[in-house]
Amino acid sequence: MSTTDVSITDYKPEHKQRYIEINEAWIKKDYEMEPLDVQELHNPEEFILKGGGAIIVAVLGEMVIGTCALINNGDGVYEMVKMGVDETYRGYGTGRKLCEGIIEKAKTMGAVKIILYSNTVHAGRAVELYRKYGFYEVPLGETDWDRADIKMELAL
Repeated sequence: MSTTDVSITDYKPEHKQRYIEINEAWIKKDYEMEPLDVQELHNPEEFILKGGGAIIVAVLGEMVIGTCALINNGDGVYEMVKMGVDETYRGYGTGRKLCEGIIEKAKTMGAVKIILYSNTVHAGRAVELYRKYGFYEVPLGETDWDRADIKMELAL
């Protein structure tokens, strides 16, 4: 497999099970499922898409191997959430493709800024990936995420 074999596409209802599986796997590996996780995973239509957000998926053949979503926080600010790649398919550049894809998606949606919350202990590789795409650390402030120890943003 190479990164050229992976395509990025918009989420469809038939992707929901893989969206749940991929994200529950990385969350449960190092963290506790939080109430917000359950809402965003099991009802993405209500908690992500309905408010003007978006979800993209990375597809290899017919298999969804990664996901990433944007929540519309208003005033052109979107929060990037639920970026995950199936462990079996890590190391092939799928995370990079998802990061590029979600930034492009945000631009087409009129975003002026993307924010994200992450964890430097268990998601250090992801934090470094975000830095490569221009995200920079800002004060953490108030957050709905117990696991978050870093907030980053990217001006578009």
